[in-house]
Amino acid sequence: MMKFFKIIAWLEGVSLLVLFFNMLAIKPTNFDIYKMLLFPIGMAHGILFILYIALATLLKIELKWDFKKYFIICIASFIPFGTFYIEKKYLNSPA
Repeated sequence: MMKFFKIIAWLEGVSLLVLFFNMLAIKPTNFDIYKMLLFPIGMAHGILFILYIALATLLKIELKWDFKKYFIICIASFIPFGTFYIEKKYLNSPA
């Protein structure tokens, strides 16, 4: 399950960056493309975010993570590049 969580963490981080890129780079230049892309990108990011938190919760139970580690892993999903940092720092231990 850890390998799947790492994949979801990476995808969630990428989807957040794509969502920010859509909001910051595309919206000012082409509002029609922005409106067309906002829903599918937002929906994909939302689904990946829910999967990330759900899998983190399951792994907390399975691997007996302490609350601090679990909290940091969950909070990282709100920060751009946070899931990439978490994947390297916290998830590279053998599982």
